[in-house]
Amino acid sequence: MATKVDGVPGPRSNNGHEMAPLNTRARGDGTHGVTIMLSPPDRSSIGSRDGAGALPDGDPDRAAWSGKMQFFLSIIGYSVGLGNIWRFPYLCQQNGGGAFLIPFMVMLILEGIPLFLIELGMGQRMRLGALGVWNTIHPWLGGIGISSCIVTLFVAIYYNVIITWCFYYFFNSFRYPLPWGTCPQINGTDIEECERSSETAYFWYRTTLDAAPSIDETGGFKWWIVLCLMLSWTVVFFIVMKGIQSSGKVVYFTSLFPYIVLTIFFIRGITLKGAGAGLMHMYTPKVEKLLEPTVWLDAATQVFYSFGLAFGSLIAFGSYNTPKNNCVRDVLLVSVCNAITAIYASVVIFAILGYKATLGVDRCIQVNKHVLVKHGLLESVHVDNSEYEHVMAGLNSTMLKDWEFEKCSLEDQLSSAAEGTGLAFIVFTEAIVELPGSPFWAVLFFTMLLSLGLGSQIGILEGMLCTIFDIDIFKRIRKPYVTGVVCAFCFSVGLIFTTGAGEYWLKMFDSFAGTIGLVVVALMEMIAVIYIYGHEKFTEDIYQMTGTRPGLYWQMTWRYIGPAIMGCILLSSILSMILRNPTYGAWNGELGVIENKSYPNWVMGIALAMIIAGVLPMPVVFLLRRFQILKVDLDIHQGSIRRNETTASTKEMIDEDDDDDDDDDFSGPALGGPVNVRSDSDDEDEPPTMGKMLAKQQAAKQQFKNQQHLTPTVLGATNATRKKPFRMEVVDF
Repeated sequence: MATKVDGVPGPRSNNGHEMAPLNTRARGDGTHGVTIMLSPPDRSSIGSRDGAGALPDGDPDRAAWSGKMQFFLSIIGYSVGLGNIWRFPYLCQQNGGGAFLIPFMVMLILEGIPLFLIELGMGQRMRLGALGVWNTIHPWLGGIGISSCIVTLFVAIYYNVIITWCFYYFFNSFRYPLPWGTCPQINGTDIEECERSSETAYFWYRTTLDAAPSIDETGGFKWWIVLCLMLSWTVVFFIVMKGIQSSGKVVYFTSLFPYIVLTIFFIRGITLKGAGAGLMHMYTPKVEKLLEPTVWLDAATQVFYSFGLAFGSLIAFGSYNTPKNNCVRDVLLVSVCNAITAIYASVVIFAILGYKATLGVDRCIQVNKHVLVKHGLLESVHVDNSEYEHVMAGLNSTMLKDWEFEKCSLEDQLSSAAEGTGLAFIVFTEAIVELPGSPFWAVLFFTMLLSLGLGSQIGILEGMLCTIFDIDIFKRIRKPYVTGVVCAFCFSVGLIFTTGAGEYWLKMFDSFAGTIGLVVVALMEMIAVIYIYGHEKFTEDIYQMTGTRPGLYWQMTWRYIGPAIMGCILLSSILSMILRNPTYGAWNGELGVIENKSYPNWVMGIALAMIIAGVLPMPVVFLLRRFQILKVDLDIHQGSIRRNETTASTKEMIDEDDDDDDDDDFSGPALGGPVNVRSDSDDEDEPPTMGKMLAKQQAAKQQFKNQQHLTPTVLGATNATRKKPFRMEVVDF
């Protein structure tokens, strides 16, 4: 593809986005480094400076946080979510107790914090969402933002279903006695399915979900879940419909209230019988577990998902910050807060589970005492436990088997703790029933889960909507309308989770939709910033924003350790899906137990399609833009002039004015700072001509000879408010 500018022919493009080089900068070797390139429109580029001089301002009309506290609470509410409550305690329990904190902290330092700073820093530096950031680094990388948006959409669809279930339990928490505290009866007899399982399991699988026997049998829509799903999406819509102008006010509740509830539960929990046993079980270190690679992999995976990386939300949050915000400090504060919250929540959970396990052992002993009394080995069921243990020790194995004694082990009771929905809706609700004034504690607990879920959902949707609003066509539509369409679409798709097989579909989405896609996006983000944008440029960006230059720790984790860890997570995730036959837990109502079943082939086809949909945009956009396959590109359609080798941290667009200066600019000319090279013709009002551009180039060339360290400046254009914009016609696109 060739072009002409004022009759001067240009060479054929090196790629689909480079056009004719202009004589606007002398390298000193006879060549010139300015090319006409197709770049994003001004509204989604970083072509203009703010008043500070060197830092870009991608969108002068972009929303901004009303204060530092609003930003901090928003990012805390997003990062600290349900995983801190029902995933981290389970991992501690299964992976060595207190010893699991070692790999968790190591992965937090080597993986979580560095990638966290990359996303937050790039958003703040460019003042753009995920789509704009990756398009600006290089047009070929635009697919990263699209992939992130698609994966985020999948997660948003099913994540709100968890909020739906919390709403249902929240409403039922106002009943006394709690409906999951006893089995329903028919003619004075407990329902058999409830007797075979437990009161809380029956309420979850039969009353709440009305679970189907398999994912193949939907069982129809459950109207009560449909209504709760509609309520949850309505609440989410009103929170996020105006972006951070509306959601920023809600975060004061969704971020702070869970800590108040956790503190109340902590004070109550440590006073309960058996709390110490629960904490000892959880935090007693089993150091030998650290030799298992899966423990380290679980730690890395937990850190990755607990921070909410690769969703685009952190980039969006960072883009609303001021250019001089200390993002490094924010990253460290949020990381420490996230880790402390996970540990704090684990203490609360296992203190109460210890109480539940102790009560379970006491009931078990009472059942065995009745058996001993029946066979004349005990006088009464009210004898001391020491006498009971003495009698039990004298029984032989035949008597223990024939008389059907139950095994009363505190260790077994604590080891049976579940994760995810099983912990929240079955195990913990069973513990709440045992507390005096149980409805009060149930209301508190599910309000906390609602706050955590809504805080994360706000962040997830903000990342996705920010990406959508970076697309030029959607900027002409009011935010509430776009948000309403997105929420309505998510609600429509989410109806599949309101059927009898809804929980099985949610587990499938959780296992496939938001795993491999997110890890691939995160890995590509690190590669794009560190190896394409350049770690030196990103280091300089951090220096310009904070005044502190990242040292050896950041360089090593960004360049080597972080990508290696993400590669291991990706490889292990793929191998796990290939080597292990994916299964889901289906409820068997006749036996009152969970049965593992394999996913049908057609469901695995849907899972594979979701994975491909989340990954495919990256190679597709690369190929389309590399080989100029599309004649129209929505994101890259305007001609502008910039230096070929310049990236987002140093480029100066043609509509910039180089006479700005800023005492707070930490960079020098070699790193994109202001350069005072001007001529009298800059003050004229007519459009620049090729002669003027050549004259200005000669002035720059002369100054280059005088000052060898002088960096290039963009010539022939002044501030858009003082000059008519430079225009060119792109031919043979």
